[in-house]
Amino acid sequence: MGNTAEARRTSDQDPGTARGGARTVHLTKVYGSGDMAVRALDEVSVVLPEGRFTAIMGPSGAGKSTLMHCVAGLEDATSGKVYVGDQELGILSDRRLTRLRRERIGFVFQAFNLLPTLTARDNILLPMTLAGTGPDQEWLDTVIRILKLGDRLSHRPSELSGGQQQRVALARALATRPQIVFADEPTGNLDSRTGAEVLELLRNAVDDLGQTVAMVTHDPVAAGHADSVVFLADGRIVDVMDAPTPDRVLDRMRGLGDHR
Repeated sequence: MGNTAEARRTSDQDPGTARGGARTVHLTKVYGSGDMAVRALDEVSVVLPEGRFTAIMGPSGAGKSTLMHCVAGLEDATSGKVYVGDQELGILSDRRLTRLRRERIGFVFQAFNLLPTLTARDNILLPMTLAGTGPDQEWLDTVIRILKLGDRLSHRPSELSGGQQQRVALARALATRPQIVFADEPTGNLDSRTGAEVLELLRNAVDDLGQTVAMVTHDPVAAGHADSVVFLADGRIVDVMDAPTPDRVLDRMRGLGDHR
C-alpha cells in the first residue's frame, strides 16, 4: 500500500489548505435516481496542492473524469464541497461560476479543441478575447518562449503537427495565469515521442512557471512525470503515491482489482 493514510488526513484539513490549488471535502456525485442511480464519486476528499503536478488514475469507470469535471466547475456536486483556492464553487451563481472557470481555471483536452480558422496566436488569446480582456504580455511572452511557439504563432492548426497543436492548447490554458490547469488525457492522441514532449512541457509549467496541474491519465509513464498520483476505484480514493515512477504506478494499478 501507498499513502492511504495521507488520503484520509486530507479530509480533516480546512478549506484554506489548497489556497492556490483546489480541494474537495466529502464530494459525492450521483447520476440518476432510485434503482437507476449510479454513485460516480463517493465521499471523496482530496487536495490538489498549489505549485504541484498531480495525476489522477484508476480503472475505467473509477470516477476520474467526474472528479475533474466537478473540481473544474463543469458539473455540480450532489453533496460535499469543492474549492478552487479559497472559493467554494457550490455557492456561486452560474454567472460567477462561468467567470471563475474563465479566469482561474485552464483546460487541456485530448482533442486539442482549437478553432481551425484562427491562428495559433488567436487560439491562445481566445479566452481573453471572449472575456473582453487583454493578456499580461510579459507572462504571455514567457509562456510562448517556454512552449517554443514563437515561430508558429501565425500558423493555423492544419499547418501544425499534433504536438504543436497540443502546445498551442497548453499555451491557451496557461495564458490567463490560472490557479489550476486540468489536463484530460493530454497525450491520448499523440505518439509516444510527442506525448513525452507534452508531458515535459506540463512538468516545466509547474517547475518554471509555478503552475498547478491536475492530469487525468491511464498511462503509468505519464503519471511518472507527476509529483503525486491519486488512485480512484469505484468512486473512492484508495491510495495516494508521492514521487511516482512508471513501475510503481503500474504495480499499484494492477492491485486496484482488490477494491472492485
